[in-house]
Amino acid sequence: MTEQVPPGGVVLVADELDARWADAWRPEQAAERLAGVGVTWCVAAGWALDLFRGRQSRPHSDLEIAVPAAGFPEMRDRFPEYVFDAVGWGRVWPAAGADVLAATHQTWARDPANGRFLFDVFREPHAGGTWICRRDGSLRLPYDAIIERTVDGSPYLVPEVVLLFKAKAARPKDQADFEGVLPLLGQERRDVLRGWLGLVHPGHPWLARLAE
Repeated sequence: MTEQVPPGGVVLVADELDARWADAWRPEQAAERLAGVGVTWCVAAGWALDLFRGRQSRPHSDLEIAVPAAGFPEMRDRFPEYVFDAVGWGRVWPAAGADVLAATHQTWARDPANGRFLFDVFREPHAGGTWICRRDGSLRLPYDAIIERTVDGSPYLVPEVVLLFKAKAARPKDQADFEGVLPLLGQERRDVLRGWLGLVHPGHPWLARLAE
């Protein structure tokens, strides 16, 4: 993803988006369609924390999944009936071409029959099988170190990584997610998250909580 806003795009309107995300998928729907796909993928963000918990803790307005950027075309081929719109800087680029995809990070799957969005794809930086944190390129890990699975095999991003990304904005729902998951994190996970937060967000208030 670049820092330069691509030309074009449509400004996002919050009220309209709420309606257009009304049919957002659940993790099991994505897992069913992506069964056997060759590209590494996992559920991310709030739903990933709930898969880690083993239960749904709150309503989710959308479903985010993450894939290595180079694997996005293979994942997209699993959904020929949908269109993928690029998103960034408060704008959406319908059926984005290669140039816009290269400049953005998020991609929303849209049903062209009704205009509803179904799931959000994060196209992550990587070097082969190594994940690269888009907030700090020095943080690099093999994918098998940041992806875990539910008992039925659905892959999800480990809570340490999810909370690292939630820490930047720390909206009320992100703070609630942190408070809800913190008691479930063992000492090793807490120490890892503390180290990453200290690197990416020095002085973050969650650091003190993790040290308790």
